[in-house]
Amino acid sequence: MTKITGNTLIQLGYQPGKWFRKSLKYINKHGLKGEELKAYLDSVAPVVYELHKTKVDYHKNINAESEEEILNVESVFATMDALMKTPTVVKGAVMPDACPTGALGQIPVGGVVATKNAIHPSMHSADICCSVMMTSFGKTEPRKVLDAAHKTTHFGGGGRKDIFLLPKKFEEKIFSDHFLGDERSIMLARTHLGTQGDGNHFLFVGISKKTGETIMVTHHGSRGFGANLYKKGIKLAESFRKEISPDTLKANAWIPYSEDMGKKYWQSLQIVREWTKLNHEIIHQKTCEKLRIDPYLRFWNEHNFVFKDGDLFYHAKGATPLDEKFVPDCHEKLRLIPLNMSEPVLIVKGETSERNLGFAPHGAGRNISRRKHIAKKEGKSAKQVLMEETEGLDIRFFSKNIDISELPSAYKNAESVKKQMKEFGLGEVVDEIIPYGSIMAGDWQADAPWKKKKK
Repeated sequence: MTKITGNTLIQLGYQPGKWFRKSLKYINKHGLKGEELKAYLDSVAPVVYELHKTKVDYHKNINAESEEEILNVESVFATMDALMKTPTVVKGAVMPDACPTGALGQIPVGGVVATKNAIHPSMHSADICCSVMMTSFGKTEPRKVLDAAHKTTHFGGGGRKDIFLLPKKFEEKIFSDHFLGDERSIMLARTHLGTQGDGNHFLFVGISKKTGETIMVTHHGSRGFGANLYKKGIKLAESFRKEISPDTLKANAWIPYSEDMGKKYWQSLQIVREWTKLNHEIIHQKTCEKLRIDPYLRFWNEHNFVFKDGDLFYHAKGATPLDEKFVPDCHEKLRLIPLNMSEPVLIVKGETSERNLGFAPHGAGRNISRRKHIAKKEGKSAKQVLMEETEGLDIRFFSKNIDISELPSAYKNAESVKKQMKEFGLGEVVDEIIPYGSIMAGDWQADAPWKKKKK
């Protein structure tokens, strides 16, 4: 009898994958052929998902108001057009602060994409659960809050050994998790506690326009703890993509929630969310303790995460969830939207509509890359640019090196973003936190340990 091989199955129209080996062993052992062979193959072959022939429509909650923005918006639409052909996608939206990131077809910052029974790791990115938290310190002098926070927080690369202890029960939860229960994840969960990373992450202090209270806002994600999960998620999603949807772009590979691994990955995401919230709380509470003040009010919301509603998974890559079902532990429907260090942090609320899908912008976004922005400032010193753009504000860089790519002009016009929020029904501003000062990592790599060692 002729042995059935992988080439035989390919000639019959089946997509090669890991399932071939086990199936061929069974087929040849039992001598399957003809209709009997076809029936068996149809019962074990994974479903292959084809790309949508035409893109799924999405809501374009953005207007271009300058030459730079025109190019930016064109790029955003181009990448969304490619993404919306992904088999799992059912709807989407673009926010006013949108900007492209990565290759064509990758979700842009300011993008919201809903998929059916599928979690797409690249759509939540390595900065899982990037989020903001605020605490009101009553009428405390802003400088005192900023000084106390400066002694508490940490920006830049690496972690902090034995500064803050991870609660024992939470550590046990991490250890028992399928994706997070390894030594590296535990090490990162411990040492990155109380740290805020680099890039656009910040600690901001300002005054409530409505109450006159001093408010601190922190902005960061899950640090190395979340990034470690992201790497595993990307690898797993790619293994599924090769078998069930090889025509899908690598950037849009997904983990089926119907699979056991999908449910386990979802559970890991919730643990990362819990860690990130704890990380914010530790910094806020330690600052309160230094000042011997009980917080008047505290709430938070993420703006870079995956939100589940039935069999739909809303991937918000830089979009603030307005709908209560997405942020059940928030405060009275209030959400935080930061703009830039010289502009207020907005406190907003809003209702879900067909157009916004339950989301608002997450900030001001960028029109051009960091590198291009720095090139535009050529001829001026970093200190000069800082003075011009943040006059009267107490701006600090943790590394003591100014990062021009994080100064106000690197971001979209804040007034334009607020105007488009109103135009497209993306949340109502109920208060503004007027800036006093802020802390960011700055260009910490200029004095990175490996560079000092090399010198």
